[in-house]
Amino acid sequence: MALHRSITALAIAAALSLPGCGDNTPAPPDTVPGPQGGSVGFDAAGMDRGVAAGDNFFDYANGGWVQRTEIPADRSSFGSFNVIAEQTLAATRTIMEEAGKAGDGDSEVRKIGDYYAAYMDEAGIEARGTVPVQAQLQAIAGIADTQALARALGGTLRADVDLLNATDFYTPHLFGLWVSVDLLQPDRNAPYLVQGGLGMPDRDFYLEGGRMAELRKAYEGYVARLLELSGDADAAAKAARIVALETKIARAHATQEETNDVEKGANPWKQADLAAKAPGMDWAAFLDAAGLSAQQDFIVWQPEAVAGLSKLVAGEPLDAWKDYLAFHALDEAAPYLPKAFADAHFAFHGTAMSGTPQQSERWKRAVSETNTAIGEAVGKIYVERHFDAATKARADEMARNIIAAFAKRIEALEWMSPETKAHAQAKVAGLKVGMGYPDKWRDYSALEVKRDDALGNAQRAALFEYRRNLAKLGQPVDHGEWAMLPQTVNAMNVPLENRLVFPAAILQAPFFDGAADDAVNYGAIGAVIGHEISHGFDNAGALFDATGKLHNWWTAGDLEQFNAAGDALAVQFSRYEPFPGVHVNGRLTLGENIADVAGLATAYDAYRLSLQGTQEQTLEGFTPDQRFFLGFAQAWRSKAREQALRNALLTNVHAPGQFRALTVRNLDAWYPAFDVEPGQALYLAPEERVKVW
Repeated sequence: MALHRSITALAIAAALSLPGCGDNTPAPPDTVPGPQGGSVGFDAAGMDRGVAAGDNFFDYANGGWVQRTEIPADRSSFGSFNVIAEQTLAATRTIMEEAGKAGDGDSEVRKIGDYYAAYMDEAGIEARGTVPVQAQLQAIAGIADTQALARALGGTLRADVDLLNATDFYTPHLFGLWVSVDLLQPDRNAPYLVQGGLGMPDRDFYLEGGRMAELRKAYEGYVARLLELSGDADAAAKAARIVALETKIARAHATQEETNDVEKGANPWKQADLAAKAPGMDWAAFLDAAGLSAQQDFIVWQPEAVAGLSKLVAGEPLDAWKDYLAFHALDEAAPYLPKAFADAHFAFHGTAMSGTPQQSERWKRAVSETNTAIGEAVGKIYVERHFDAATKARADEMARNIIAAFAKRIEALEWMSPETKAHAQAKVAGLKVGMGYPDKWRDYSALEVKRDDALGNAQRAALFEYRRNLAKLGQPVDHGEWAMLPQTVNAMNVPLENRLVFPAAILQAPFFDGAADDAVNYGAIGAVIGHEISHGFDNAGALFDATGKLHNWWTAGDLEQFNAAGDALAVQFSRYEPFPGVHVNGRLTLGENIADVAGLATAYDAYRLSLQGTQEQTLEGFTPDQRFFLGFAQAWRSKAREQALRNALLTNVHAPGQFRALTVRNLDAWYPAFDVEPGQALYLAPEERVKVW
C-alpha cells in the first residue's frame, strides 16, 4: 500500500520509490508517454505495431519508446514516473532558488532557501572538511561500556521507516521507528519497532553467493574508503570487522516475505517485554536516549530479529560496535561532506549497487534533500503555482466514479457471502480520499536551518521529524496527516485509516491529461485510483476492517476463495522471467498485483459507466477500449539497468513495469479489443483469468 503501499516503489526521492531523479531538461517528444493533449491522449509513436498485442502487450504499447529511449546517466531506471518527476524537479528548483532570495519576512520561505543554498555551497563544504562530523565521531570513540553503547544506539533511532503506507522497511540504524495508528487499537497511535542496521539493502546481499559476493567485496572496499578519508590508519582491518558484524546482523533479520506479512508483524509488547523477550540490550538506556522511556506500549514487527540484534549488542566486542557506528555516521554524512566523500558514497550506492554511471547534478540532489527536510513548506508553494481547481475537481469526480464501480463489483460477486459483502461494503462506504494536498500544512517553526551547515541541517531535520512523530504518542489520531508530499509522483492507501492519498504531482500527463479523452485517463490515473482502492482489499489490506483495525471480517469459506485467487495470481507472476533462471517473486509482489488486477478492472467498469449511453468514438484508428488499455500499459513503460532490476526483484514489492502492464490478460475485455486468440503467448483461457474483486 504507498499505496497500503505506494503505486510504484520509489517516489520523487523515495515512495509508487520512483526510480531515481535525473536531468531536468524536458524529454524529447518520443520519450514522453502521452502528448499533453490531442485527440488520442497517448503516445502512438511509442508503440511497436510489429509486435502482436497478444504476444507481448508491453512491447506492443511501448516498444518504440523502449528502442529510442536511453536511461539517463544519472539514473538506474527510467519511465513514466520519471518523466513527471523531471518536470516536478524543475518546478521545485525554481521555488527553492527564489526562496533563497527571500527576506526575513517569511521565515518558512527563508528556511527553504537556506536549506537549499547550504547544500549547494560546495566551496564552503570543502573548506569545512570533516569538522561537521567530528563531534559525532568523538562521541562514538568515547563509548566505554555496553550501557553507553545502548545509549548511542538509542540516540540513532529515527522515524525513518513506513511499514504499511509506503512498505518502506529499510533503515541503516540498528532499529527503525514508525509512529502511526495502532493496528490493534485504531483510536490511538503506537510506536512500531523494526529491524535495521545493514548498509546494503537486504539480508540476501550478505548471505548469498554469486553476484552478492562481488557486491560484498565492493561494500567492504567502500567501508574502508570512508574510514581512510576520515583519517583512520587501520581502515582495511576495521572494514573487514564491520562487514563481519553486519553479516551477523543479516543472519538475525527476517526475510522480505516474513516482513511483508502483516499478521506476523502485529506483535504488541509492553516496555518490560523488551528486556524479557530480547535480552542483551540495556533497554532502559536505549529508550531513555531515544526519548521513549515513558512509552509503555510497542508493536515489534520482527520479534525474532529484534531479539537477535539485542543479543548481538551484548555478545559482540565493544570495539566492533564502535567501528560500526563510526562508519555508519560517515556513510550518512557523506553526501554533505567534501566531494571525495560524496563521490565514494555514489560510487558504491549508485554505481556498484545499481549500475548508475553518473551522479545527479548538485542542484537535483539539493532539491531532493530540501524536499526531505522541509517538504510540506515547499509543497504549499508548489500547489499554489502548479495545481489548479479544475484538475482537482475532475480527479475527485473520477475517484467517486471508481469507488462506486468497486462497490458494484463487490455486490456482483457470486462467491462471496452476504455477511462478508456487508463488511466489504461498509469499508468502501467509509473510504476517504485526499486529492492534491493536505487540508492542514505542517509547521516547521521549530526547525533550525543554517545557510552554512549542510550536514547539521540534515541532522536537525531528521531529529525534528523524529520528535514530531514522538509527539503523536498519547495524542488523538490525526486522520488528516499526509505521509506523502504534494510534489511526490506517487499515490497511497493508508490501511490503518481506510484512506487514499493522491498527491498533486501525479495528476499530470501521462497519468492525467485534461486534454486527453476519458478512455486514456481512466486507463492511466483511473487504474492508479482503482489500484489504491483495491489495496484496501489486497492480501494485506483485506485484513483491516472499516475502522482500520486488524480484524478478520471474513467467513472461512469466503477467505478460502479469496486466497485461492491470490495463489493463482502469485503463480502467474512467478512465471515471468526477466533474466534466464531469475523469476519475479509472485508471493512478494502479490499485494501490488492484486491491486493492479482489481484496480484496472474497476477503472474499466467506471469508464464504461461514465459513458452513460453516449456513442463511442474511434479516434485515429483506436477504439475506446484500445485507448483505455494502451493508457494503462504506457503508464508502466520503464527501462532499468541490470543491477537495479536484479536488486528490485529481491526487495521490491512491485513487479517490474513490463510485467505490471501484462495485468490486462486477466480482463475479458482486453481480448476482443486486440483480437487476442488462443495460441498467442499472453492468451489465458477464461477459467485461467484471475478475478479478484
